[in-house]
Amino acid sequence: MATQRRCSNRPWRWAAVCAVTIGCLLPVACAREEAPPISERARADRLLHPDIEIIKGTIPRNGTLAELFRAYLPEEHAEHAVQVITTRMDPRKLRAERPFTLTRSLDGFLRAFDYQVDEDHYLRVEPASPDAPHELAANVVAYKREEATAVTTGHIDKETPSLFEAMEAAGEAADLSVELAAVFSGEIDFNSELQPGDAFRVAFQKITRENGTVAYGSILAAEFNNDGRRLEAFRFVLPDGKAGYYDANGRSLKRFFLKSPLKFEPRITSRFSYSRRHPVLNVRRAHLGVDYAAQIGAPVVAVSNGVVTRAGFSGDAGRLVAVRHSSGYESLYLHLSSVAVHVGQRVSQGELVGRVGSSGLSTGPHLDYRLRKNGTYVNPLTEHRRMPPGDPIPPSLMPAFTAERGRSAALLTAPADR
Repeated sequence: MATQRRCSNRPWRWAAVCAVTIGCLLPVACAREEAPPISERARADRLLHPDIEIIKGTIPRNGTLAELFRAYLPEEHAEHAVQVITTRMDPRKLRAERPFTLTRSLDGFLRAFDYQVDEDHYLRVEPASPDAPHELAANVVAYKREEATAVTTGHIDKETPSLFEAMEAAGEAADLSVELAAVFSGEIDFNSELQPGDAFRVAFQKITRENGTVAYGSILAAEFNNDGRRLEAFRFVLPDGKAGYYDANGRSLKRFFLKSPLKFEPRITSRFSYSRRHPVLNVRRAHLGVDYAAQIGAPVVAVSNGVVTRAGFSGDAGRLVAVRHSSGYESLYLHLSSVAVHVGQRVSQGELVGRVGSSGLSTGPHLDYRLRKNGTYVNPLTEHRRMPPGDPIPPSLMPAFTAERGRSAALLTAPADR
């Protein structure tokens, strides 16, 4: 049996809870035909002293392993534990807010220590063997994990107007929203084109670890109904090992340009115009881009493969990144809070180029995204719609794709897991 008490009398500031395990006496069988009578006094429970304490908590900011062990163990035992851990992990890589469990005996010896190294591994410290209970051994152990195919559905409506909120209402994490948006990034601008009544259904690999955390593998198939359009996506791996998403006819869902340089933001605040009243200068002048509402620090990604031609401060535009693409296109990202690339660097579609800010002549945090073709500014929203799709499935691979599509489509018809 176990009781719990707060470690309020601990000398250090670690926030933790101690679970005290009570030792138990096991009955011993006697070689007698009849046991002697038991008095009422003997029937009463005996109060036994605890023999171990289990302390659970999280690593505080700027905490060290040495400080942790000294808070709960004698100096020499704490030093021994740190020395043992150093053989398996760099103690300087201790991360704040990660959980730990420390088990100690009442005579001050460490019986076990578990610390979550990352989402997939934990550090275990325990006696090296039953014959040497005071000698410790440390190992980094992988969490046991189960992988299964799952299906979920969601809707865009007044209560869940964004993909993040709809996915959360479906019982899944934001990571799956990011993956689903990436699949349809060439077809849907998740910043501006979601409508009430839109719906999605997605089949994916779901990974559950023994510590209760969840991760996501590949999306296998997805369906998105957007403003009257029914979009389908099926994952297929080409002979060179590259995986892509295709519609039912084998046409690639990848486009030359992403529809937006932002992952998720709810609205466009200003569109492309040759005559717009400037919010700061209060005069009418051309606005040759699209403004997206976004929080400071939101990631901004390259809409297509290219080479960085400008990266740094540029007057009213603030911190700016410009990327040159093929076919005479150049994309520009204005008013950034930080720049993540340098001039001459090659970037891939979807790669981080900077973060949203309010630098330059700006009334607040947002992204001003612009697109030029052969030196002339064009409307990004209409130009993106004209972009050709990626390469389709080669005719020689269509039989294999058709078979894979059939298996994936069957997954989508399975009942959702919520």
